[in-house]
Amino acid sequence: MKQRQYPAGQRVYVPGRLPEPGVHQAHEPCPFCPPPADHILIERPLAFVKRDGYPLTKGHALVIPRRHVATFFETTAEERQAMLELLDEVKALLDRQHHPDGYNIGINNGAAAGQTVMHVHLHIIPRYLGDKSDPRGGIRWIFPEKAAYWTKR
Repeated sequence: MKQRQYPAGQRVYVPGRLPEPGVHQAHEPCPFCPPPADHILIERPLAFVKRDGYPLTKGHALVIPRRHVATFFETTAEERQAMLELLDEVKALLDRQHHPDGYNIGINNGAAAGQTVMHVHLHIIPRYLGDKSDPRGGIRWIFPEKAAYWTKR
């Protein structure tokens, strides 16, 4: 089996190995279980919405299933449906409250994808004209060398 090579100095979190700074550890209480009542924006039987504790922009929120599962792929069809319905609801709320010009929506599944709290959560990040000088490429900037695909024609 070929071993994955990482650039010198890059640390990769692997469950059961040395903890990475900022990565929620399994032995710590889950910050989403149960959610403090005053943090909830919208709630339903299978999922809820809360503001992100470390918002990237004004209004950044999280859609979270109540059942503690690590990844989106472990959720049931009913939980996924509840999360998507809440995504629509929180978008409408954010539109009324903050009037953003666009949104980034995403889920980090697994430590290699940047997940730091191992309870699946969907980010809805309002975007505003001028919040980044050149927002083209959106989430593609996690790999800067591949982000500006439009310049490689």
